[in-house]
Amino acid sequence: MSASPFDRLGLEARRLARRLTPEALAEEAASLLDRPLRLGVTGLARSGKTVFTTAVARALLFPDRLPFLQARADGRLIGAELRRPGDPEIPRFAYETHLARLAGSDGEMPGWPASTRMLSQLRMGLRWKPAGMVDRRIRPVRELTLDIIDYPGEWLLDLALIERSFADWSAEALAMLRQGKRAELARPFLARLETLDPAAPADDVTLAELGQGWSAHLIACRAAGLAVSRLGPGRFLVPGDLEGAPVLAFSPLPEPRGRVPSGSLYAVAAERFDQYRKRIVGRFFREHFARLDRQVVLVDLPGALSAGADAVEDLKLALTESLGAFRYGRGHGMIGRLLSGVRIDRVLFAATKADQVPAAQHARLDALMQSLVADAARAIRFEGAETRTLAIAAVKAAESVFAEHDGRNLACVRGRIAGRERPSVVYPGELPADPAEALARAAGGGFDFPPFLPPEGLVRDGHGMAHIRLDQALDHLIGDRLG
Repeated sequence: MSASPFDRLGLEARRLARRLTPEALAEEAASLLDRPLRLGVTGLARSGKTVFTTAVARALLFPDRLPFLQARADGRLIGAELRRPGDPEIPRFAYETHLARLAGSDGEMPGWPASTRMLSQLRMGLRWKPAGMVDRRIRPVRELTLDIIDYPGEWLLDLALIERSFADWSAEALAMLRQGKRAELARPFLARLETLDPAAPADDVTLAELGQGWSAHLIACRAAGLAVSRLGPGRFLVPGDLEGAPVLAFSPLPEPRGRVPSGSLYAVAAERFDQYRKRIVGRFFREHFARLDRQVVLVDLPGALSAGADAVEDLKLALTESLGAFRYGRGHGMIGRLLSGVRIDRVLFAATKADQVPAAQHARLDALMQSLVADAARAIRFEGAETRTLAIAAVKAAESVFAEHDGRNLACVRGRIAGRERPSVVYPGELPADPAEALARAAGGGFDFPPFLPPEGLVRDGHGMAHIRLDQALDHLIGDRLG
């Protein structure tokens, strides 16, 4: 008698169960984990992305300063190497050049690398011994390909434009130009707008002048220490391969009354804005940001505090809006992750340049960072991703010291400052325990965290560079993949 469909189904189920042994499942899991892990180094301009990427690579190549990276602490980390980039269309991150700048060469003192001007990628290979007994039986030595993605921080501003219209962006930008210190810097640009009729027929010369004028204003604001995160677009600050392209030939314009004529300055500028938003921002996001697995968000909190409370609030708003464009969360297990597509499942919010703050106040810096990113972190955790905040210095350029002044023992920092021959001791101000009080003090100009230069002897053969909590940052970002 032939077997019934139910009998055949039961037989097939038993055969499948025999194949699904712990060893087979572990092997399948290992194959899924063999694909490169893509780490996005995210942050606004001057947050330290280039230094962070350089320091991470150096630390993994020479891990003697990584006691809190668990695989290193357990003696399971075998080593790391630099590899040829996986995407031939993305420039390789200039690790050697940046390291040489930090080390000082050709008679020059150590200095900070130049800011990122283009998208770049650094690929590394890591080898380690698995922690679990089953994993060790199947594959005694594991490998991980780590792709570190670096890009100009100015481009992060563009993510907030994805859902905005030209009319909304123009209205907000023009309103901001008339406020506070921006008004003086905006005078040449606003004067040019006064001579134009947005409803008049468009011409390429005028549109190019508007684009150049808007770019000049943004650059002037940045040079004056004024926040530009609500203005943008980011490519007007760092155009990359779009230098001189028509897609950057526009600016915010007042909306004409009544119907907007086709072919007018306003209509063509709106078209250029939409082209920029959809083609430039959308494509960049799809091809690079949407493929990230892990993310570190770098924030120059000491710099923002020194600039004042408005800069801190602007920073908070920029981060919240920009991070909302990323895909966060994890599927239910590996199958769920495969079905739902690549999502960022671990995020580190890092307050950079912590060496500018006395060590005893680092917990307060961390608390302020938590307060700053609370809304963004809450939304990310709701989607299922793990988050953490840390006060770090990817490269430790200053040390904490105490100095007596007027009978008081003050917590200070000491390091190299541009223009001075010897290391200087600086009292930057005391960071309050209450984040709200810290913002109030920043509003009154109560902080002055100095931008120290890298110390001599930072880069030594066969050793990693001095840092603050870079090992803890790495353990959160990649430690689970080295288990």
